[in-house]
Amino acid sequence: MTASAPGDPRQALVALRAEVGKAVVGNDAAVTGLVLALLCRGHVLLEGVPGVAKTLLVRALAAALELRTTRVQFTPDLMPGDVTGSVVYDAHTAEFSFREGPVFTNLLLADEINRTPPKTQSALLEAMEERQVSIDGKPHALPDPFVVVATQNPVEYEGTYPLPEAQLDRFLLKLTMPAPAREDEIAILTRHAAGFDPRDLDAAGVRPVAGAADLEAARAAVGTVAVGPEVTGYIVDLCRATRQAPPVRLGVSPRGATALLAAARAWAWLSGRAYVTPDDVKTLARPALRHRLELRPEAELEGASADGVLDRLLATVPVPR
Repeated sequence: MTASAPGDPRQALVALRAEVGKAVVGNDAAVTGLVLALLCRGHVLLEGVPGVAKTLLVRALAAALELRTTRVQFTPDLMPGDVTGSVVYDAHTAEFSFREGPVFTNLLLADEINRTPPKTQSALLEAMEERQVSIDGKPHALPDPFVVVATQNPVEYEGTYPLPEAQLDRFLLKLTMPAPAREDEIAILTRHAAGFDPRDLDAAGVRPVAGAADLEAARAAVGTVAVGPEVTGYIVDLCRATRQAPPVRLGVSPRGATALLAAARAWAWLSGRAYVTPDDVKTLARPALRHRLELRPEAELEGASADGVLDRLLATVPVPR
């Protein structure tokens, strides 16, 4: 299969699910979340235990979109220059030149981002927000599209450095990848028994079904999706309610509200509509807001969770009709 012409960007992006499904079984929600991030020029925090195909998902998506992808294993000894690049001296020319780091790609897989110290974590902040890195005071533009997909293990905390709120707030979505359902796990084992090799996507049949032109056309189309004043009011009311919820120490910022708006518009467009509905907001509320809530320690001890708080607010904040 060849990449689609930019005349039907929605059809091309919807086809990604089937194409990525040739390599990854049962993760349509995560695939859709990554597509939304690409449409919104946002970044994704991907949470799941080891072995649920987080890396394979990103690699398969990049292959189906004809995008460059780079994987960086974040470790305690990783330095900022190992991510962004550095200035090196060329003895032959007696000049300094900039050598690009792995951040110069389309899809950057920051594997186990919480295993590296804050100094290295912060090296991504400028790249995520400004789409550039500055070395010795000189900015270097990153390619477009540029999306960071950072993974973290929700179970193992020994030797980790929790992401600060300022960096968490720069992720458009936080997606969770649970263990697959029984039927999906049987399908995974059946594929492996038949010779499936997760390191060889070509052999798995993953082919480009969309490209940069489709993505650019899709972004332009998303920008035309209408948002009524009642929907923007609903988003604001929902985000303001998080700041007043008793279990919450730090609620959703205005940046979080704009992220929810952007994700809802992209979801509406993918669904074939030219306007956003309150149901679109409800659908994206948990992935767009869950990582922006900081709960009070006593609430966490009592078993409260960000998703639980959001569920209660979604059930109580008045929905426009």
